[in-house]
Amino acid sequence: MSGITKSFPGVRALDGVDLDVQAGEVHCLLGQNGAGKSTLIKVLAGAHQPDEGAITWRGDRVVLRSPIAAMRLGIATIYQELDLVEGLSVAENVFLGHEPTAAGFVVRGRDAKASTAALLKRLGHGEISPGTLVADLSAAGRQIVSMARALSHDVRLIVMDEPSAALDPDEVDNLFRIVGDLTAEGVAVVYISHRLEEIRRIGDRVTVLKDGRAVAGGLPAKDTPTRDVVALMTGRNVEYVFPDRPLSAPRTDPVLTVRNLSREGEFAPLDLEIRPGEIVGLAGLVGSGRSEILETIYGARKPTTGQVTLSGKELRPGSVRSAVRAGLGLAPEERKAQALLMLESVTRNVSVSSMSRYSYGGWLNRTAEREAAHRATRELSLRPDNPAVPVRTLSGGNQQKAVLARWLLRGCKVLLLDEPTRGVDVGARAELYAVIRRLADDGLAVLLVSSEVPEVLGLADRVLVLREGRVVHESPARDLDEHRVLDLVMEGTPA
Repeated sequence: MSGITKSFPGVRALDGVDLDVQAGEVHCLLGQNGAGKSTLIKVLAGAHQPDEGAITWRGDRVVLRSPIAAMRLGIATIYQELDLVEGLSVAENVFLGHEPTAAGFVVRGRDAKASTAALLKRLGHGEISPGTLVADLSAAGRQIVSMARALSHDVRLIVMDEPSAALDPDEVDNLFRIVGDLTAEGVAVVYISHRLEEIRRIGDRVTVLKDGRAVAGGLPAKDTPTRDVVALMTGRNVEYVFPDRPLSAPRTDPVLTVRNLSREGEFAPLDLEIRPGEIVGLAGLVGSGRSEILETIYGARKPTTGQVTLSGKELRPGSVRSAVRAGLGLAPEERKAQALLMLESVTRNVSVSSMSRYSYGGWLNRTAEREAAHRATRELSLRPDNPAVPVRTLSGGNQQKAVLARWLLRGCKVLLLDEPTRGVDVGARAELYAVIRRLADDGLAVLLVSSEVPEVLGLADRVLVLREGRVVHESPARDLDEHRVLDLVMEGTPA
């Protein structure tokens, strides 16, 4: 891949990236969340078309117009979120889209099962039955099915995006054995992982992305020091302008208390306290349990153990209604899908959690609803200053303000923010940062999750660092820097 450039509205995701992969090698792709890794592999998979640049495959320049075109050439991608159909069998998934045929008719029975069994045996998992429903398989089993599907195309290059994220140590060892067998056959592997110990075990060379650029290419995976890799991944071109934080921590009693909260397979038992006026940040990589913690506190997921107490009242586990009534609000990561009614007005989006206040005898007082929503949006300087416009017409930053205005109108005491500036342009970020800090200064408690380490360190008063579902460090934000946080989330030990 030479000079690959890709832009989306408001952001340049890739800026002249080069990547070369040799037959039979494991080439590791590193970078922080948002560095451009996912966009790059989607270009390689044919899912995105580059704005500029060229792809050369086995000596010939090619244009990958679709994932099918990439597959036909022998390029397969196994994404972190496996794209399997749970209601189909293993064999049906392996040959989905290129089912064996005879005389022009699709053969769904014996041939597909026999070929699938041979592929599973090649991967060292002959115990998986081709007729088993994918829904009945473990995470490791599903990953094996994805690999079998890739091999069914006579693949010569496999891209693996965080393949070990959901695997236990024994399953990771088996994954590495499979990768070793494939590379011994001349298959190339592009391996994406945040776990540097894995890179050293399995990798041959490393390319590091930062802010859409390749800042290093072809580094020896086993000999490059951790500190050098982390240094390459940090340092940004994006400007972060954060408001001043208070000089001292709040001295009041906690408003939110979490005790021994856990969800099996997602995050280990967690203790947490947040005081009025305090912003607490959760720093960690994708898959570290950050969003799951927020959603469990909010009641969208039921915990395995533990309890959440808000203003002295214990919340009912797994009940969003209980959380909202007690004064908890959530601005989720996917605001368009999970928070906003995209075809409705700003007014309706802001008032939706408080409509009972403006209803009398079963009738909604639209004037009272509109005036209350307008007060909330004006307080956050939402633009345009017209609550009647559809929320879908707003920019990303103003859509996020509409979500915040909803909880401001509701009068919540604790606000959970999951990736609050995702999809927000650089200019609007500083404005959102100021809004969040002002809400905290007015007494709101905030629990913040962000993939961008500078954002966590710049906004939060106190930071908890997560690694694989466990808190590995807690300290005031001013005692941390970006290098140390990355050391903690990658290695689990202080720098």
